[in-house]
Amino acid sequence: MKQLTKAEEQIMQVLWKLDKAFLREILEALPLPRPHSNTVATIIKILVEKEFVGITIFGRTHQYYPLISKETYSKNSMKYLVKGYFEGSFSNAVSFMVAEKNLSVKELEELLKKLKKK
Repeated sequence: MKQLTKAEEQIMQVLWKLDKAFLREILEALPLPRPHSNTVATIIKILVEKEFVGITIFGRTHQYYPLISKETYSKNSMKYLVKGYFEGSFSNAVSFMVAEKNLSVKELEELLKKLKKK
């Protein structure tokens, strides 16, 4: 699966939240300052080409929807991150988060409990 740029991810976050949306609705859901509608339309076109977004056509209007779930993209992004920065070791990634104080001992214990249940 291809990685998305920050701008592409921002549009996908909106589509994952809205499920289906027209260009106007996507624009309204973006934070201020909003990009120009032509910019958003171009990003959506790229997402369609990358097969992340599908289109339903209503006359001259297009409704967009995600073809890839947020969960699927998140899994692949995490794998890519861990492979690229932590030698493929999730243990190294978790150790890094603890060392950087991004993950508390309490959160780590909760994570271990969840893992044991699975």
